[in-house]
Amino acid sequence: MSSAIDERAAVRVPAGPELPLWRLYAMRVGYLIMGVGLAVVKVPGMVHHAQPWPLMDGVVNSMLTAMSVLALVGVRYPVRMLPLLIFESGWKLIWLGVVALPLWMDDRLDAATSKVAGECLLVVIILAVVPWRYVIRRYAVERGDRWR
Repeated sequence: MSSAIDERAAVRVPAGPELPLWRLYAMRVGYLIMGVGLAVVKVPGMVHHAQPWPLMDGVVNSMLTAMSVLALVGVRYPVRMLPLLIFESGWKLIWLGVVALPLWMDDRLDAATSKVAGECLLVVIILAVVPWRYVIRRYAVERGDRWR
């Protein structure tokens, strides 16, 4: 019994030094901007849509509403919710690089794509608040969780 308790306690030990308080507050600001921004834009549409959405509109709106809720959880638990900021950065950077950039380079960026690109460029806020050294140390360098 005691070995199981010791094993669980070992899993909870944070990797490396803690993040400074200013970094936690910067992350909280990022979560707050993301959570409130998405809530203001997406939640009213979730509550007051008159007709069924096309498939992908429903998927995207549902996903972004859930991300809004999770981002607000990140205000309380900024380090635990760090994968959410990584996901947010990742999908936006991929979309900008794979969809928007080629269209822009070919001078074929339409108004709708340009609008989404402008919204995705707000990822700079998230990129600025993520503690990237910690992310690399924690998710790329540190030994992963045991398999057995």
